Amino acid sequence: MKLLLAGGRVIDPSQNIDRIADLLIEDGKIAAIVSPGSGSAEAERRDVSGLVVTPGLIDIHVHLREPGFEYKEDIESGTRAAAGGGFTGVCCMPNTNPPIADAPVVSQIIELAERYGYARVHPIGAIQRPERGGSANDRAESGLTEMADLKAAGIVAVSDDAFPIQNAEAMRRGMEYAHQCGLTVLTHKEEKSLTAGGSMNEGATATRLGLPGMPAIAEDIAAARNIELARLTGCRLHLLHISTAGTVELLRRAKKECLPITGETCPHYWALTDAACAGYNTNAKMNPPLRTPEDVEAIKAGLADGTIDVIATDHAPHADYEKDQEFDRAPFGIIGLETCFALAYTYLVQPGILTLNEMVARMSLSPAKIVGLPGGTLKPGAIADVTILDLDRRWTVRVGQVQSKSRNTPFEGMELQGKVLFTVLGGRIVDIGPDHCSETADLSGGLAV
Repeated sequence: MKLLLAGGRVIDPSQNIDRIADLLIEDGKIAAIVSPGSGSAEAERRDVSGLVVTPGLIDIHVHLREPGFEYKEDIESGTRAAAGGGFTGVCCMPNTNPPIADAPVVSQIIELAERYGYARVHPIGAIQRPERGGSANDRAESGLTEMADLKAAGIVAVSDDAFPIQNAEAMRRGMEYAHQCGLTVLTHKEEKSLTAGGSMNEGATATRLGLPGMPAIAEDIAAARNIELARLTGCRLHLLHISTAGTVELLRRAKKECLPITGETCPHYWALTDAACAGYNTNAKMNPPLRTPEDVEAIKAGLADGTIDVIATDHAPHADYEKDQEFDRAPFGIIGLETCFALAYTYLVQPGILTLNEMVARMSLSPAKIVGLPGGTLKPGAIADVTILDLDRRWTVRVGQVQSKSRNTPFEGMELQGKVLFTVLGGRIVDIGPDHCSETADLSGGLAV
């Protein structure tokens, strides 16, 4: 089986390639990048002239909600949303019900993804068992998951996302165990004694709305602690959803010391500020919360100078009725898979903060390296996961057209530049239509994870 993507602008940061070329795919693998018109005559030809061809985008921070919260999202709908956003691979966070804390849950997720998925799904295991231990000290002694068993079952990393570990001893032991297993630790950085009862960023907007705030220092303190524990243990550490200027600077210093630490941010932290919460807009409520203009500029600077390695989404679906209540009672989180690329292109590439090559690297090559995933490259022999982009297309975000089961986005009605047209997954075209309304690929045979 051969597929030729003909005449596109091929961008591959792993090989420093940016040129007009044909991409030849054979038997689910990248065969070659060749001059236009010189590809195999036997291949199925797809004309992508005027479009951009990149390694399949990878999101290492996604909440697929299954098992346990399928009314918000499930693996099928979540991976359809991923494909609509150009992602061929996603890493799902462990705060499911039951949590990703035992090997059978890992196996269940992988099996469902192989059967129903429109993108590869890589489970992330929990560091601790949320149901164990009545106190912080109990958790420190007995709350760790069996990470070796989870890795054997198929997890690619471990995380405390949604349940940031407050006990330093528990985090230390978790990092030591993860290091022994060769797993990266992905941390949600929050000192909860400073954010208890808070629902948005501590600042002028929160004061005007009469809402309790969540100060930036709560993120910075937790980030500093986890960086020092990574120094002690030698563990690979990845800082999730960076939102503050302080944490950007902490990561910058850690990298100067050559510590094994990386970081990510999400589109809402460079495209919005806490002013988006005005009017008690619960679709702008997330954790970490939207911050100040100064934090936004620091995030952009961190992306520009390479301090921040990865662009992720923290895709966090919630049902309408959950968001449609008082601001302080509504859950944290927004959907993000289908808007991420366009927000990055509109807010980062067009203004010159990142080159297109740098943006692609932060959405494919870098995340693949951090958690050891296949993909992120168009080198011969690599899996044929590819994303095709139309940089000229302007479009307006409409929640009625999203593939996610949920609609909780603060970007409704926003006009953006750049559109994902389709993806290729293991050499097979996944095309859910230019407006994300239909799909033409038959993936019933399952996908390799």
